[in-house]
Amino acid sequence: MEFTMGGRLEVRIAPADVGKRVSVRRLTEDGPGGAKFTDTVGVLTSWNDGVLSVTPKDGVSVRIEASALVAGKVVPAAPARRRGPAASFAELAPVYARAWQPVESEPLGEWRLRAAAGFTRRANSALPLGDPGLPLPEALERVRQWYAARGLPARVQAATGAGDTQERLCAGLEEHGWRREVSAQVRIAALAPIGDLPAEVGRVRLSRAVDDAWLSRYQRSTAPGPEVTAVLESGPSVWFATVPGTGGDTAPAAIGRCVVDGRWAGFMAVEVAPEHRRQGLATTVMTALARQAADEGASAAWLQVETDNDGARSLYDGMGFVTHHLYHHFRAA
Repeated sequence: MEFTMGGRLEVRIAPADVGKRVSVRRLTEDGPGGAKFTDTVGVLTSWNDGVLSVTPKDGVSVRIEASALVAGKVVPAAPARRRGPAASFAELAPVYARAWQPVESEPLGEWRLRAAAGFTRRANSALPLGDPGLPLPEALERVRQWYAARGLPARVQAATGAGDTQERLCAGLEEHGWRREVSAQVRIAALAPIGDLPAEVGRVRLSRAVDDAWLSRYQRSTAPGPEVTAVLESGPSVWFATVPGTGGDTAPAAIGRCVVDGRWAGFMAVEVAPEHRRQGLATTVMTALARQAADEGASAAWLQVETDNDGARSLYDGMGFVTHHLYHHFRAA
């Protein structure tokens, strides 16, 4: 299907282009005030019965009547990042899965069903890293049954925004009634500049195991159970950072967690007590962990930050982190 509008704008996409990254322009209003158009860039995830679906990097699919198209073309994948290490989603996804392991896990083809008594969505969601070995409707039903047997809501974690991410799966989840609950950015950076920051790392105590003091500062462990410790201490090489409190405060002023896995160092659970914020303690914790990771041979850093956490995103911007892709948790209706 190809046609020309006004001799300039052309629709150069067709149903055969499903799965490719496209740029489309569609007519959204044509009235007395003149025509209005909207542009969308994303993966063409379906084209059925005269309606196409384009999924941008934010994971929210846009349905478009083919008759409303005035222009469309296949475009290259998003350009490589100019800062930070080169990496693919296929490399990163297993790395951040190993850094936050569930208590219970079971394969579904190339998907992984994960549970940890409800502690965090990451440890209690299906992680699709390939073909589930079943048609999508049947795979999703298996996911529902597996989590229902454990008294947990059924969730799937899926990614968008990089050259090899899962826009078609996200669109399929939406089509089957699964709804996105939360989104996060996966950010990457070179490790050495973080370790070179002029921070007072002598204030930081590093440990291989989590303790009660660390947990008292960790906001996600208001009622810690064995599954919390099991998840936190999982990973190839795990380090916990603590900046002790001042005066009679037994709770730490700041904490953090790092998992070293080959060339990658993953940063998680960096938290600062409200009364100690704006003193550079988050940077101090990350610098101390970065130096430890570099000593173990790591050269690249990654972290995950929810899209609405403006304060954390600003901090990571200053450290050189750039967004590699996004991941989303979809929950069964």
